[in-house]
Amino acid sequence: MLAGALVPIAVGHAVAIGIAVLAVVELQDVLSTGTVRIAGAAALVAFAVYKLWRNRHPRWVGFRIRPPELALWSFLMASAHGAGLMLLPFLVGVRVPAGDGPIPGGLEFGAAAVAVHTLAMVAVAAAIAALVFEVVGVGILRRAWVNLDLLWAASLLVGAGATLFG
Repeated sequence: MLAGALVPIAVGHAVAIGIAVLAVVELQDVLSTGTVRIAGAAALVAFAVYKLWRNRHPRWVGFRIRPPELALWSFLMASAHGAGLMLLPFLVGVRVPAGDGPIPGGLEFGAAAVAVHTLAMVAVAAAIAALVFEVVGVGILRRAWVNLDLLWAASLLVGAGATLFG
């Protein structure tokens, strides 16, 4: 059950991250690095402020959803939380020459960043889910909700600083 849920979560997350990475790679072709840094940092700060201002999670889904719905949820949550923007410090200012492959250099680097980010996210999610499922018990999900929006907002602000001053 857990492994089956990780695939749609990874797909939705990777698509959201990929869109953000594609935007950064393409913007760097037409805008200066400084402009992309400032715009990226501003976007990260805006997401952080939004998360601090509106720190509630949506309640429109239950615990039983099909894989396509889970992929859509993952995409929406990664997009709404600005997860793709967290790759900005690693992408802004990176100019990768096009290689011999079918993908231009910047997009190739961006695809690698999406893959590494998504694999790390899935590994952490799987570890936490296994801990809850095997040790803590899933009943905790009905009794308590841990809202990590404050920590996420702080992470976004750190990402903004790394983007701006990196």
